[in-house]
Amino acid sequence: MKLLSGAEVRDLLDWPSVIEALEEIFRTGCVTPVRHHHNVHVSSEPDATMLLMPAWTSEFLGVKIANVFPGNGRRDLPAVMATYLLSSAKTGLPLALVDGGELTARRTAGASALAAKYLARQDAKRLLLVGTGRVAANLAHAHSAVRPIENIRVWGRSLTNAEKLAATLRNEGLSATAVDDLAGEVAAADIVSCATLSTSPLVRGEWLREGVHLDLVGGFTPGMREADDEAIRRASLFVDTRAGATVEAGDVVAPLQSGVLAHEDIRAELSDFAHGRHLGRLADTEITLFKSVGASLEDLAAAILAYRRAEEREKDAA
Repeated sequence: MKLLSGAEVRDLLDWPSVIEALEEIFRTGCVTPVRHHHNVHVSSEPDATMLLMPAWTSEFLGVKIANVFPGNGRRDLPAVMATYLLSSAKTGLPLALVDGGELTARRTAGASALAAKYLARQDAKRLLLVGTGRVAANLAHAHSAVRPIENIRVWGRSLTNAEKLAATLRNEGLSATAVDDLAGEVAAADIVSCATLSTSPLVRGEWLREGVHLDLVGGFTPGMREADDEAIRRASLFVDTRAGATVEAGDVVAPLQSGVLAHEDIRAELSDFAHGRHLGRLADTEITLFKSVGASLEDLAAAILAYRRAEEREKDAA
């Protein structure tokens, strides 16, 4: 059985290949049982969440165990700790144990980039990152793989953390600057990409200018919000999967419950793009909003790609 570290996952999963693999699995499909979602009490901190996410095809069987600890920020640790086990769907033989944190960050950012390929304006150059964690760092590179991003702004509740992420991105060859004026930066951005664990809206719909693409990544429970109801009202709404977003994503669930949003207002999901059932953005002035909560088929696609790449490298080295 292969053991793939976070560094190996980053090396094996280049952005164009990840985005292509995700689009392919949304086109071909796989078995994706409802994920297990468990609340874990943590003394003197926000509750944690344990997720169990299985998926399989006729060839591969995989499951991710993800532990989300919002309090890890104060320990300078990633909020998401995860492990992915990839096995043969023919024999059950374990094939690879993959660093799930890096796998999650890359497939999550890859899904946002896949959506942006259809939803962001072709000339989108200015990206605002709302959030300073590992997923935000990956989002900078993923969006840059599908749009001609020239200017990246980083906002976080901690300006110090925003400055750290901006410095890291500059060291990785991107033009990035830390900022503290969220309203002004949202109003100036071509793409706003949020990756936080916020339980109350950060982005207000009144700040959104025509043509902007809003990418909401962080909220994965009904009690989490990254954008307010006005953003939902003004935007054309798209999701990774209707089944997940309408049950787990607070940015979708709360507006559905209050009547701000109706199920038929959700324009499309990623599989609709992959199958050509929806073309994405219809006008340069349209405000588009993509909400993801994560889907087990995304993890499976990324894990298969990493495993196959590792196999190829071993053969080439032999």
